[in-house]
Amino acid sequence: MEASNHDEFREFVAMRSTALLRLAVLLTGGDRHAAEDLLQIALMKAYGRWSRIEQPEAYVRQVLYRQQVNRWRLRRHRAETMVPVLPESGTDADAGAESELRVALWAALGRLTKRQRAVVVLRYFEDLPEAEVAALLGCPVGTVRSTAHRSLAKLRSLVPELGPERPAEQVQPLSYTPKGVQG
Repeated sequence: MEASNHDEFREFVAMRSTALLRLAVLLTGGDRHAAEDLLQIALMKAYGRWSRIEQPEAYVRQVLYRQQVNRWRLRRHRAETMVPVLPESGTDADAGAESELRVALWAALGRLTKRQRAVVVLRYFEDLPEAEVAALLGCPVGTVRSTAHRSLAKLRSLVPELGPERPAEQVQPLSYTPKGVQG
């Protein structure tokens, strides 16, 4: 890799790694170590193709999604690891009911199946269209729709505070920085 490309890559990692790690943590169901591994793999793949990548963040996000799907396929029979401590500490601004709701939502996300969690993260936290989610997960659009419907119903049953008047997509989870915002 040329020196200028190497510097660009280092700058990209310095500016975007925090937001990308948050996404990886969501995709892995709160397992920070698995998220760090997932992000490292995605960044290694991006580094090897850096000079040919037009949209670096989109490329890295897509690698994250696909790597996580591959992990699910390889570890179908392995039990999911639950973590007792959230990966981020709260602040005074997070105090109160909204904070409790986010913690409850975080725990509920961990109780979804891997496919359900992926659909919820991609559709509502990443705000991707159904067709793009379907392409990333390698399934039909109808499967994405039905999985999203079942996932939201399960989240509402696990976290009644969400209720029909306050769907999961309206709650800001764990200070996640939306796509396109510098974090």
